[in-house]
Amino acid sequence: MNAEAESSTETTAPLVTAPARFPTARVILKPRKSKPFFGRHPWVLDSAIDRVEGEPVDGDAVELFSEKEKWIAHGVYNSRSRLRVRLYTWKPSEFLDQDFWRARIQQAIDLRASLGLIGSDQGTRLVFSEGDGLSGLIVDRYGDYLSIMVTGQAFAIRLPQVVEILVDSLRPRGVFVRTEKGVAQTEGISLADGLYSGVEPAGPIFITENGIRYGVDLRTGQKTGFYLDQRDNRAAVTRYLRGRRVLDMFCYSGGFALNALKHGGAREVLAIDGSERAIALAGANAQLNAIAGARFEKADGFECLSELVVTRQRFGAVILDPPKFARSRQSVADALRAYHRLNRLGVDVLEPGGILVTCSCSGHVTREDLLHMLGGVSQQTGRDIQVLEQRGAAPDHPVAASCLETEYLKCLICRVL
Repeated sequence: MNAEAESSTETTAPLVTAPARFPTARVILKPRKSKPFFGRHPWVLDSAIDRVEGEPVDGDAVELFSEKEKWIAHGVYNSRSRLRVRLYTWKPSEFLDQDFWRARIQQAIDLRASLGLIGSDQGTRLVFSEGDGLSGLIVDRYGDYLSIMVTGQAFAIRLPQVVEILVDSLRPRGVFVRTEKGVAQTEGISLADGLYSGVEPAGPIFITENGIRYGVDLRTGQKTGFYLDQRDNRAAVTRYLRGRRVLDMFCYSGGFALNALKHGGAREVLAIDGSERAIALAGANAQLNAIAGARFEKADGFECLSELVVTRQRFGAVILDPPKFARSRQSVADALRAYHRLNRLGVDVLEPGGILVTCSCSGHVTREDLLHMLGGVSQQTGRDIQVLEQRGAAPDHPVAASCLETEYLKCLICRVL
């Protein structure tokens, strides 16, 4: 149980009529568009659809059929999104009712329990959207609080049902809801960010990861409050940092930096982030854990690296964990140019034999793309780059074999000669 003081304000979610249990329309695909969906991919774009038989309201359950009218799956319709139908079950007799959502959400929670990731002071991703067969829903647990990120209209409409299921199962003190502005616009989501139900904490929630305590801001922190996906990578990187001077770019709340000092035996860390709030949070986390040796500074990542190159600063390790550069397939080329520039600058400040940790959270940028990018950096700098480890997200972010876009996080640990 968290020891934080709590405000006396308690919020109760408004009652919303649940969507109909049974499908309200039939969605018929164009010729030669059915294969991915027979293969259980959950995203049906508008460009794949020939016609809709019926008049579904956004959020209604629908059935998907091939051009030959062979039944494929049950899904949820959204006329305002290019992702017109999200698919959830390929069983004809399994309908998208409260029992279905309850079983699917409980299945996700049971996985995290089996991994030993549900504890009173732990941070855990309980539901990972397509990775758990719940496209458009992310649920993170921070101690006794839940933070829900809604990325699909299907769950914006079903939010009262989802919260009821989560409260029944987990009994949290409070439930927060978050959205991403761009995603909310494209999906037609009109939810307000903030406390949805329960009691609001008076300050940050504290979690422990790898023996380090972190304060998590559920109201205004990035994403749902913390980057849980890098949990195991923060620990893995420490094996390579003993005695090194470390540069941690885009440090957010200090996860890599604090692990480098506490567990990695790093000599010192310079940690950079463009957010004043993030830098303050990272500094507070260092004080909370009595970890010395880190300097946290606010600066633009690219400008800071360029200045470090000009002033001939050198580091034994450079950690690059930038924000998402590619938000669509159309932006991949620009994203790869940004990754190339960032890694080129990172290599330029590395000592011979130094460690480069480079990450990408852009789902549209593949692992192969990232490796080819590093090959280009190696060629232009004239320095050999050895990839020592290829890593991904922690296991509470499972990759769906039928939706490889769920392998969004790539983390490469390299030696640069």
